[in-house]
Amino acid sequence: MKIVADKSTTFVAEGFSPIGELVLLDGREITPAAISDADIVIVGTATKVDEKLLTKSRVRFVGTATTGFDHIDIEYLKKKGIGFASAPGSNANSVAEFVIAALLELAHKNGFELEGKTIGIIGAGRIGGRVAKKCAAIGMKVLLNDPPLQRQTGDKKFLPLKELFGCDFITLHTPLTFEGIDKTYHLADGNFFDSLKAGCIFVNTARGAVAETGALKKAIKDGRIKAAVIDVWENEPDIDIELLEMADIGTPHIAGYSLDGKVAGMVMVQNAVCEYFSLPMKKNVDDFLPAADVPKVEIEISDAGEQDILRRTVKRIYDITKDDADFRRILKLPSNKRSFIFDRLRKSYHFRREFHNTVCVLATEGKDKVSATEKRLVKKLKGIGFKVSEGEKR
Repeated sequence: MKIVADKSTTFVAEGFSPIGELVLLDGREITPAAISDADIVIVGTATKVDEKLLTKSRVRFVGTATTGFDHIDIEYLKKKGIGFASAPGSNANSVAEFVIAALLELAHKNGFELEGKTIGIIGAGRIGGRVAKKCAAIGMKVLLNDPPLQRQTGDKKFLPLKELFGCDFITLHTPLTFEGIDKTYHLADGNFFDSLKAGCIFVNTARGAVAETGALKKAIKDGRIKAAVIDVWENEPDIDIELLEMADIGTPHIAGYSLDGKVAGMVMVQNAVCEYFSLPMKKNVDDFLPAADVPKVEIEISDAGEQDILRRTVKRIYDITKDDADFRRILKLPSNKRSFIFDRLRKSYHFRREFHNTVCVLATEGKDKVSATEKRLVKKLKGIGFKVSEGEKR
């Protein structure tokens, strides 16, 4: 079998070369001519998979190691009997950790406590659910909005959208859909932003087009939005530079790019290919992941406060401010080079590990009992994903 794959898919060679002849291309080089004699195509979000791409090919299976698949014409694949697999939930923890890192940095920058603040989560599926648990773990009050889940479960915890407008924070975690009662295209439009609590902090790690760029910029200029964290952009990779300048934290669509999540996504698709073609070469995540870069962090209770200890601990594993600084370098580039750099930042993204790979060791300074402060800190560290070793004496 011949496999054409996006070369930016993590460990794609290791995962798919045992299956057949593997050709690696840039995502934007996966064209009708490039896949005409391929049996399997593995793509990322840079490749639009539709009738135009596939009509003259012999492709029998399409995979994408991403959680979203708005770049895939699913109905066309079904019509043609072409197998399909994505990687739902593979990057959920990565995105949730990104959100926590961003909130801790914004709180530090603006001098406020997250504990006691209210966060509205729009889209409470795999990713939004993880965000909710981590935010609750650090003492935030969580409100959820998810109309499809509300209809499916009847659970009263899923609130109407208007009941989230009074929140201190709003974060988007919906898929991008263009029609139907749950359409999310430009869900966050002018009326949406006008309805928010003045001084709200806005986070988008869903899809760029869920938020209307012009309306978001106006909300920031008018002071309706106090701070914005933007990881996803309309018209990627040709993004709105003014919005990047206005964002407090801006990143090039990498919230879900932990190494753990990317490997999990590749393995999910690799296993789906093996199942579809009745092949015995299935793998698991541990077959690919290296040891953690930071296996242990020693923590001492200090006068800095629980929140700052959390922020500094998170920063040891993931420094979101570096991603922001790296991305802002495109502001100094001519417009005809920005799209290329946006793509390159994604393709060459560093290997970021998730919190669960690190053990936090609390030094108790010879004390026999753990203090109330230490107990709260341990609970929060565990709640956002770290492993914790308690009671180690100096």
